[in-house]
Amino acid sequence: MGFLGVIAFILALLISVMIHEYGHYITAKRYGMRVTEFFVGFGKRLWSTQRGETEFGIKAIPAGGYCKISGMSPNEELADEFKPRAFYLASAPKKLIVLGAGSFLHFVLAFFLLFTLFAGLGTSQVLPTISQVLPCVPKESTCKAGDPISPAKRSGLMPGDEILGVNGQELAWGESAEIFRASAEREITLLIKRDGQVINIAITPATRVVEGVSRGFLGIINEFGLVRQNPIKAAASSARATGAIFEGSIKALISLPSQIPSLIGQTFFGQERNSQGLVGIVGVARASGETVSSGNLSTGEKVATFILIVASLNIFVGIFNLLPILPLDGGHMAVASYEAIRRRIAAIRGKADPGPVDVEKLTPITLVVFAVLLVLTVILLIADIFNPINLNL
Repeated sequence: MGFLGVIAFILALLISVMIHEYGHYITAKRYGMRVTEFFVGFGKRLWSTQRGETEFGIKAIPAGGYCKISGMSPNEELADEFKPRAFYLASAPKKLIVLGAGSFLHFVLAFFLLFTLFAGLGTSQVLPTISQVLPCVPKESTCKAGDPISPAKRSGLMPGDEILGVNGQELAWGESAEIFRASAEREITLLIKRDGQVINIAITPATRVVEGVSRGFLGIINEFGLVRQNPIKAAASSARATGAIFEGSIKALISLPSQIPSLIGQTFFGQERNSQGLVGIVGVARASGETVSSGNLSTGEKVATFILIVASLNIFVGIFNLLPILPLDGGHMAVASYEAIRRRIAAIRGKADPGPVDVEKLTPITLVVFAVLLVLTVILLIADIFNPINLNL
């Protein structure tokens, strides 16, 4: 496991935590609430500094962080001067914004990372440049005696040729490839750039059956490389990628209960880990390390994969935090919404404001949820250490 990849993941995780808590901090301050502590980690205080009324610092266990806002519960004792700034006295919209700001910034961070990937680093794509010309149209996986000569070899295509388009029209590689596949046994003309000159080469794709489907076959292997997008296209690609990861994360959360039996079998009974199954923080860190140490990936591909891992993690964590269960942010948002509905119903009925919900009375529910999450975390930890997922990179 690549030590550098693990360290990079831990740093990325801590930065994500800081950004999450900063969302709570900046919105709470914006609405005049009192924030007394802003810490990364839990346990023993390693370092801190006082800035105004807030203590910023780092604690010994790097397993998250917190932003302490005064008056989260109506039972919290506050000095008279701070009581008007208590969280529980804020309006429902302000509460929801403060509570949801952490997850919102997870989504913003993920979009920014994906934009950096598409516009700055680039994504690995098939390039229109030919790296290899196959000698035949193989009937099986490799060329054998008697296999017909490939159209690419017969027409004189060469490694280094860049395919600009088809039939006199310049096209993106994907569009050209679709035409090849649909043109079996029909002559087409390739627009080729060779040694700085543009030439036309007539070629008739052969027919090859792939997974039961007949397709046109040229007999070339293309180069792969990182392709950057312009900012506008990168923004659109980032939005689509964010949406796709968002959808996948929701599906993963919905299927989580059904995957627990398999996880138990993989953890305690030696069953093979499913690469598409549940994985914990240690497993993600291990995957990051495996990515960085892989000899099969270029440096750019390693960085791109790492960025994708961190972006996906931020989206998943952002969604998970919005689940309407305590002690998650979504649980507190559910309470704030219930308070607003209850207050509105009381007003319609001409009754007095029933006041804020005493979240401390919900402590038993919180403890049950916390216990379930803790057990799941321990099981994932054991699985990630003793039966890790192998990415085969």
